Amino acid sequence: MSLNSMLFLTAFLPVVFVADRLCGTTGKKGSIQIRNVLLLLASLVFYAWGDPAYLWLLLFSIALNYCMGLWIGAAKRWARLSLAVGVLANLGLLGYYKYFDFFLRILNRIIGRQVFEMQNIPLPIGISFFTFGAVSYLVDLYRGLYPPEKNPVDMALYLSFFPKVSVGPIARYRDFGAQLRERSITSEKTAEGIRRFSYGLGKKVLVANVLGSCVDKIYGQDIHNVTGAMVWCAALLYTLQIYYDFSGFSDMAVGLSKLFGFEICENFHYPYLSGSIQEFWRRWHISLSSWFRDYLYIPLGGNRKGKLRTYCNLIVVFLATGLWHGATTAFVAWGAMHGFFMILERLGLKKILDRTRVLKYLYTMLIVVFGWVIFRVANLAPALAYLKRMLMPWRYTYSTFALQELVSHRCIAMAIAGVLGMGLLQAGIHRFCPSLEKQKGGILELLYCMALVGASMLSLVNGTYNPAIYLNF
Repeated sequence: MSLNSMLFLTAFLPVVFVADRLCGTTGKKGSIQIRNVLLLLASLVFYAWGDPAYLWLLLFSIALNYCMGLWIGAAKRWARLSLAVGVLANLGLLGYYKYFDFFLRILNRIIGRQVFEMQNIPLPIGISFFTFGAVSYLVDLYRGLYPPEKNPVDMALYLSFFPKVSVGPIARYRDFGAQLRERSITSEKTAEGIRRFSYGLGKKVLVANVLGSCVDKIYGQDIHNVTGAMVWCAALLYTLQIYYDFSGFSDMAVGLSKLFGFEICENFHYPYLSGSIQEFWRRWHISLSSWFRDYLYIPLGGNRKGKLRTYCNLIVVFLATGLWHGATTAFVAWGAMHGFFMILERLGLKKILDRTRVLKYLYTMLIVVFGWVIFRVANLAPALAYLKRMLMPWRYTYSTFALQELVSHRCIAMAIAGVLGMGLLQAGIHRFCPSLEKQKGGILELLYCMALVGASMLSLVNGTYNPAIYLNF
């Protein structure tokens, strides 16, 4: 089951929403506990529907981290050991399911022949997200930011909460935990939740899915039948697709959380308006970049131990960021590329770029777009071949297809809407028509949200459903 599936929209969500409201909207302790049990059962059903074979893995992770949290809370002399055991156990699970074949491939290349057979282990849904949430819980517990969670239902709900379990954001217990024991539902929060969910659903279904169909057509061609213009078109469309896909799911997660009384972290802040790679990573996948900052970069020393150590720390962080997204050399190269330009900016490139406003935005978007080509292809050798076509498009002009055959008029319309909606329209309204911002929550926006939901459901009925890109990570 996915947040943008018809089953979720027409059956699962209405049933859970009504059942939750029947438990009451006040923050009374008894009501909260009942609602937590309800949401936990709903979350387990949601997860099992999409990945029934690995429901046991989610339950095992919950039990493991619940017990490890109690151990860390009770340990005094051995607290560091208990933390190490808990973190290694979580990373061990993630490593086995996500990186086992990757390491076997590396060993085979080192040996020079196929000694180890690939296991082709299916990737459990959301394992990267709930594992990172579990690790942050244990580390912050060890740091003394809160006491251990003693209620197993609350611990289970924190890790499995259905709006965020499959594609994030990576919620932290220090923000989420207090809401497990005390929260209330108001009409204002409910209205805001519906609004955010509607916008997110529209982003995913009406924009990302349409763009994605054209991107798939271009990348589905034999590379020798793809012109430089086609590669540029696919790269730019995918740049919009991945933003509207992932930010759409993040908006849906934030909106759904509000419907049930929770506030979770924002994950995007118009990243394509960034004037540097540093700024891009402060705006893109905020929950992941801040996680690596707090639990890897700063513990490694951050920028406190000299420039050389800072640059080494950045490389480690971005190699880990690449690996988090996928167990291939392409993702490692994608992360290393972003880390390389982060270091260049610290060495003085950013000061040069800041002298010309247009240049810094153009530079940032080019790096991001080239990076998305590697990310989308997910295989380094063909990705480099596509980049070669982008850098020398005049050498690749032959194709048995015309670009118009692969890119529909609807795709062009959604691409224009996507460019305007990635922050340009919002910035323009804020600057030139601030009175329109006061209409937020009014009848016009209500009608617009209703139209978004209706159009999205009609599109899904017509068979244009696509799962989240980040469901693969």
